[in-house]
Amino acid sequence: MPRVGSFRFWFATRRWEWSEEVYRMHGYSPGSVVPTTELLLSHKHPDDRDDVAARIARAVDLGESFSSRHRFIDTAGDVHNVMVVADRLHDEAGAVTGTAGFYIDLTETLAESERETLSAALPDVIEHRAVIEQAKGVLMRMYRVNAEQAFKILSWRSQETNTKLRDLAAQLIAELPTLPNAEPQTLTAFDHLLLTVHTRIPGRPR
Repeated sequence: MPRVGSFRFWFATRRWEWSEEVYRMHGYSPGSVVPTTELLLSHKHPDDRDDVAARIARAVDLGESFSSRHRFIDTAGDVHNVMVVADRLHDEAGAVTGTAGFYIDLTETLAESERETLSAALPDVIEHRAVIEQAKGVLMRMYRVNAEQAFKILSWRSQETNTKLRDLAAQLIAELPTLPNAEPQTLTAFDHLLLTVHTRIPGRPR
């Protein structure tokens, strides 16, 4: 079962393009069905379907990328926990025409080849642990994944782009200030968390 596959979605025509890997993730032979929004939503876990539908509608209405963390059910009835990472597509004039990106299946454990790659990179990881841990923390917060899954995502991008893990992590951290500021309600919620978190530490005297 593939762990990463690519897709494209064109806003004007509502047309989806799936890579062979995304077809197989859903349990189909490549090209055996025409991917549509209806087909895509029919596979979503019932608890996640409305959220995914809203994200797709928002992408079309506002010209945003379709990114999500959700579950889908393949044709065999198996549940996949996936993260969709995407960016916007532009035409020659710079207008947004769609979104393209990757499905990352976080359900399976690391394949043996991935373990070998990570083992080879281990000295580099240890030497540059601080910046890699920072990058992992960012991914954990942004995508709501655990530490292992965040490291898998960094490792995937490192292998996919033939970039050293430490360099990728360092550049990610360096470019964080270019992101938009957090919404006020997010900062308010975090302020509350920071000022009260000590009261919820297990075993700590009240």
